[in-house]
Order: sequence, then structure tokens, then C-alpha cells
Amino acid sequence: MLNVRHKQSEVILKALNFNGAPGKETTAESYKVLVLDKFTKDVIAPLLRLNDLRKHGVTLHLMLEADRQPIPDVPAVYLIAPSPANVERVAADAGANLYDSMYLNFTVPIPAKLVEQLAAGVVKAGALSRVSKLYDQYISFIALEPSLFSLGQPETYIELNDPQARDYQIEATVSNIVDGLFSVCVTLGVVPIIRCPRGGAAEHIASALDAKLRDALKSRTNLFSEGVLGLSASLSRPLLCLFDRNFDLSAAVQHSWTYKPLVQDVLGLKLNRISLQSEAAGPGPAGMMAGGGAASKKHYDVDEKDFFWEACGAHVFPKVAEEVETQLQRYRAAVDEINKKTAAHSGQEGAFDPDELLRRNTQNLMQAVSSLPELQEQKKVLDKHTNIATSLLGAIKMRALDQYYNTAEDLLTGKADLAAVLKLLQSGKGAPMDKLRLALIYILAQDGLPSEQELSELEQVMRTGGADVTALQYVRTLKRNNLTGSGKGGAEAMGHHAGGTMPSQNNLLDWADKTFGSGLSQVAKGVKTLLSGARQAPLAACVEVLMEGRVGTPEFDSFAVFDPKLPPGRANLERAKGPFREGIVFMIGGGNYAERETLVNWSQRCTPPRQVLYGATELLSGEEFVQQLSELGRRSGGR
Repeated sequence: MLNVRHKQSEVILKALNFNGAPGKETTAESYKVLVLDKFTKDVIAPLLRLNDLRKHGVTLHLMLEADRQPIPDVPAVYLIAPSPANVERVAADAGANLYDSMYLNFTVPIPAKLVEQLAAGVVKAGALSRVSKLYDQYISFIALEPSLFSLGQPETYIELNDPQARDYQIEATVSNIVDGLFSVCVTLGVVPIIRCPRGGAAEHIASALDAKLRDALKSRTNLFSEGVLGLSASLSRPLLCLFDRNFDLSAAVQHSWTYKPLVQDVLGLKLNRISLQSEAAGPGPAGMMAGGGAASKKHYDVDEKDFFWEACGAHVFPKVAEEVETQLQRYRAAVDEINKKTAAHSGQEGAFDPDELLRRNTQNLMQAVSSLPELQEQKKVLDKHTNIATSLLGAIKMRALDQYYNTAEDLLTGKADLAAVLKLLQSGKGAPMDKLRLALIYILAQDGLPSEQELSELEQVMRTGGADVTALQYVRTLKRNNLTGSGKGGAEAMGHHAGGTMPSQNNLLDWADKTFGSGLSQVAKGVKTLLSGARQAPLAACVEVLMEGRVGTPEFDSFAVFDPKLPPGRANLERAKGPFREGIVFMIGGGNYAERETLVNWSQRCTPPRQVLYGATELLSGEEFVQQLSELGRRSGGR
């Protein structure tokens, strides 16, 4: 079972313990300071909270870039990326005698040149004895969930597609991605078989990763737990599938209707944390805020410890709203039951012996005391998700997100045309960004390029609605040059059907107008058919072909194969036949929760179920990705 979050947590806790085995209890002698840089702060944030750090003796966690006061007689654990600026700062810390001893942990192996820079700096400062140990940790990625990770590398899509980029800039970006993927492989202890489309960044990255893994297997200090087994059967090794973002642009810009993707897209979920505006200001993109004044924010953490988040993350929004109220009713019933048991008269019927009454009341009181903390924690979680769902409902009502989602789905399954798109765009509903995203879906969903007249009409409507059409023009150029994958993933096109049909509904927003401010369970009325799973996304369809080893299909036969356990160039389709029980799907240029959800849904439908890890260079909302498309459009001259 691949669990990237658990494995990375183990590595970090070992580093906090001076790279010894983590003890169950921390003694006063092991108290320490933790020093992080911006990237490693993001690595730690989803894994360890303040209480977790304290359990492992971390009394202070400080930023490397900040001015810090000396803390004598206390060791410091550094968890940082190897960069010239960071190494310079570490040498300065040693020279300033900030800490008693320094344990340096780098996210990836530190290059020899930087080791020399560090050695020269601490020797010059006369502080060589301060540096106790130096470790390479291979943690250059952010583990958000057991099967979800990000490399935390912003704007990779721009860097790899910028027409003005120099070769050395592209190579630096590729090298960073390879380092991140190599860290994931080392942390999981696996040497995968690699598949990717031929040509483009995916094959370039796959080739470099293949070489790096092969070199590691030849090394005297083997980093991989399975490396000593030699050539393993494909069933015991995962399949790593690399994709360029252009493989399916529609998944990056489409609106969502299930809980986790909605929270990311609308509320800006980052590093398993949500920041909600106060009631004075509604959620949404720029230009759609309800209030203009400064608003206070509430922060909520959501992760695998949150029972509601894990149970309802893949539910459509109306079902989530129903579930909130169902869970609240269960909570109230449990509290009422405790109150009845602990009431003064609860044990009096049929028992008149004072000793027996005392025994029963004491027993009931002990049961109540033991169950109250759990109930209080449940209530906190439910209050949190009530606030989140209410905030989502406000955004859905304000921006007509249900209609935008439904129209986009109809486009991608061939059930809508330009007239339906223009009708919604001209209705006055939605923010300019919502309109732009739907217009992009219209272009991407076409088998070919729409006519100049259609594009001109679409651009005119967009400009009238206040949207920047630069991204539209850029995507049109991509389509013209055949640089995007298939935008259509309809059930009829893929030969898959998960059940049900998806009727077009023109008045879905009525439910919000009628129920906003009332019980959240009322939200579900009238929209239960909005999402029925009639479409399989192109990515999930392709991953299915690759993991099942369907010989003769275009994807299986055309994708490149790399096997680091074989000599260079010796890997062939025989090595990739599978079927594979475990897979790692990685999107170069940015991914999102909605795309990950399509893979999870497919893997759970399989018999037996497959396990799929999903990762990306960064996780982006639809708005954030469209902004990158616009930036590329500007750098390309607007056409």
C-alpha cells in the first residue's frame, strides 16, 4: 500500500530526532529549535501541527530568512533546500554562534559546489565545530494526503511553455521536477516503470528520471528497499504515468460540483487549510465580493483526521449539505441520550436501594464523561463544515456555479452548442472569470477549431462582460497547432458509462434563492440529477488503458516506456503489460482535486480495486490556471 504522507512524516520525524529512531517520549535533553525555509515550511504544514512538533521536542520553529536571536546550549535542526542563499545563511548562523550545534537536513542532495561553499564559510568564521551532521533527506515534495502530493513548484506551466524562455531556464525547471519525482520514489521505496506520451516535456522528464533512478540503483548505498530484489515482476512495481497539462486542458479550467474540488476552486484550499471571509464578505473571484471593507478571516484545517472531510469529500454539494444536517441530528440525539442517563431521576424506576441508585448514577456519569470529549470534537468538525458549506452556498448563488458546471458538462458530452453558451454568458450571471472558463471549455470541447465567426461572436460577448480574452486567444492558437489533447471525454466517445444521464437544467439556481439562509438540507432539493457521472475524463480513460495493459489501443502502443532496472533503451511494451495494482499519475504543469477525483473514482470501480497516487507540479484552482494561460498569451503576443 503506497502512503506518501505517512512515509514522508516518518522521514521528517526522524530528522527532528537527529536522524535517530523517533522515541515515544521526549526528554528535556532533546529540546531543539527547528529552522525552515519557505519551501520546507510548506512541506511541514500539512503533516505536523504545533502540538506534534512539541511532542518531538521542538520548542521553537523559525524561518531561515528571518533575523533570529542566539539561543545558547540548544541544538538546531535545519530543514532546508540546498541553494546558494540558504548555504550562505547557514554559514552566517554558525559564525554568529546562534545555536549550540547544527544538524543540517537538505530536501535533496546538496551539490558538491554548495558543500564547498558551506565548508569555506564555516571555516572562515571559525565555527566548523558547530555543524554536527549533514544529511540528504529526499523530501522535495508536499504530501497532502496518503495518495495526493504536489511538488510545490509554482508556474511550471508558464516556464515550460514560455516562447521567450531560454534553454537553461527550461532545463532548470525540468531538473527541479525530476528531483521532486525522484524524492517521491525514494520516500516510497519503489522503482516504477514509467510511461508517458512521446515528445514534449513529459518524455524529457521521464528520460531524465529514468537515468537518475538507474544511477541510484548502481550506487553502493542503494536508496530503494526493493533495489536488492533485482528484476521484479511488473505486478510488484507501480506504474508511473507522466502527462503534460496540455493533454487535457479542460480539466484544469472546468468548474466543479463535488465537495473537495469545490472547496479548492471556490474557497482557495491550500496546504490542507481553508481561509474563510467573515459574513460581511462573500467568497468568489475579484469583482464578486459582497462587501468592500476589511473582513476578518477564519482558518480551518482539513485532512485525513477530519472524519467528515474524508467521508464526504467526493460527494456532490447538495448531498454534503444534507449530510451536515444528518450528522448534527445524530450529535443532538447522542447528547440527549447522555442527558437522560445522567438525569437525577434516570435510575429511580424499579430501584429503591440507595446504594444501587448511587452505583447506577456513578456508572452513567462515568460513561458521559468518557464520551463527551469525542462528542465535543465531532461538534467542532460539524460546525466547521457548516461554515464551509454555507460559504460555498453563498458563492454558488452569487456566481451561478451550478449552471456553469452543468453547461460545461453538456459541452464535453456533446449536448450543448454555442447558443447555450452565449445564453448563459449574456444572462448576467457569474463573474467575468467564470464566463472566460466556460468559453475556454467551448473551444476545447470541439473536435476541431470553431469557425472564425463563432470565435468572433464569443470574444465580443466576453469583452462586453468585462473578461480578458487573452487566454481565449492563446488556447485558440494551441488548438490550431494541435498542441492540446482530446477535450472530449464523453461516455459515448470513451465507451465508458458510470450510470445515468445528465439532463440540462435551466433553472437550477432557483433552489438557492428559495433555501439560502434556511436549513442546509433543503439545498439538495431539485438538483440531485446535476451530477450522475456519465462522463469519464480523458486522463482516467488513458490511465485505465495503461494500468490494465490493453495491447492494441493507441495510448498503450504509442506511449514511451522506461524501466530503470534495464539497460538504457532496452525497455519495451512487454515490460509495461501489467496489469498494475498500483500507479502514480503525475501532471506536469499543474493539477487539481477534481482531476484527482476522476482517478479515484475509476480505481475504486476496478475489480480488484487499484491504488492510484496523484501528483502535480502544483495544485491550482481553475482561476489560477486561467491566469497562467493569460500570461502565456501576453508573452506570445496575444495571438
